[in-house]
Amino acid sequence: MNVHKLEAGRESVVASPYLAPACRLCGARLSHLFVDLGMSPPCESFLRAEEVDQMEPYFPLKVLVCDTCYLVQLKEYVSREAIFSEYAYFSSFSTSWVAHAKLYCEAITQRLGLGQESLAVELASNDGYLLQHFRPLGVPVLGIEPAANVARAAIDKGIPTRVDFFGERMALQLVEEGNAADLIIGNNVLAQVPDLNDFVAGMKLLLKPEGTVTLEFPHVERLIAENQFDTIYHEHFSYFSLVTIDMMAQRHGLRLVDVEELPTHGGSLRVYLTHEEARRPVSVRVGEIVARERRHGLTNMSTYASFDHKACMAKRDLLAFLISAKNEGRRICGYGAPGKGNTLLNYCGIGTDFLDFTVDRNPYKHGRYTPGMHIPIRPVSAIDDAKPDYILVLPWNLKDEIIRQMSHVAAWGAKFVVPIPYVTIIDPAERST
Repeated sequence: MNVHKLEAGRESVVASPYLAPACRLCGARLSHLFVDLGMSPPCESFLRAEEVDQMEPYFPLKVLVCDTCYLVQLKEYVSREAIFSEYAYFSSFSTSWVAHAKLYCEAITQRLGLGQESLAVELASNDGYLLQHFRPLGVPVLGIEPAANVARAAIDKGIPTRVDFFGERMALQLVEEGNAADLIIGNNVLAQVPDLNDFVAGMKLLLKPEGTVTLEFPHVERLIAENQFDTIYHEHFSYFSLVTIDMMAQRHGLRLVDVEELPTHGGSLRVYLTHEEARRPVSVRVGEIVARERRHGLTNMSTYASFDHKACMAKRDLLAFLISAKNEGRRICGYGAPGKGNTLLNYCGIGTDFLDFTVDRNPYKHGRYTPGMHIPIRPVSAIDDAKPDYILVLPWNLKDEIIRQMSHVAAWGAKFVVPIPYVTIIDPAERST
């Protein structure tokens, strides 16, 4: 074993360089730890009742960072086919996310002057939550979605959808069919791609000469600043800064021309890419955010080295609250069964000894159990029946939407617990006054 000194002075023991994995973007050897969240099952592998008493696969949640292109990444512990063949996440069950998609469609149609002769292609189009909004705008669309069960929901809405993984192979096929894109959309898909270079090369091939790519993804700057360790799970292979996105674009003959900061998913970026040959002007926002990332240490390994300790502290903070509440005889349930919630539950070891159950708006999950911790998932109405003292908000990025929807729990004195970036207790009775 070799011992490498990180810039923060903390020693990190890693395997021999001959065994170190290669960065999935630039190919450099990875030797710097970002965070180790232990072993966890795939976050969307919800269990049926008859599966709870069977063997369950666990994989490492060990995250590394590249000291060449600064890509934060997991190894491909679980294949994309295993994750996405049947998928439990349906985007349309989040009211705020659908509203976000609608606003985007209206704005991008006007910005790019899209019309009946245009084609908008969404990669990982899920259940049609976004493409449906182009219909009243008169813009033809095509969805690409690898999960057949989710794609079926989009097809039932009348949205043309191909069930496949996107990359160079599929891009060439689409172009041969006359389906080159004026707009390529990738919302929260870039993180889920194990072969980044194949994916981005595919976008380059599919994009018309004057076309635009927009990508949305959680911003690693916010992940670090707000201790969002639970957004790490096996289906997210990579976590991006704008510095890394710029390097990725240049590597494939694309140009980063604009960026917007969004509140979604705990803080995201929406980037705009064009062909390098298009020579579009570059927004001043690109340089401003890149400069800010550098000031905040996102090109310095010591910034990444300190994150593991922050995750440990948040774990102890949450467990201390839950232990105290249970010792006082309080009843606690969860709200939501998102991927991030399962990372949190498994990393912290929170099972039914702490949470009686959790609820979710997605009927697909009802009657199932969370992976690893086996917490039963019930309809939202179960909260009204149980009248718990505390409700642990697992999709904390939707906390405002959830607290508005569930404000009536104030009638029996229930309070919400938000676990990230640190334990926060929210009394809905005080919010309504």
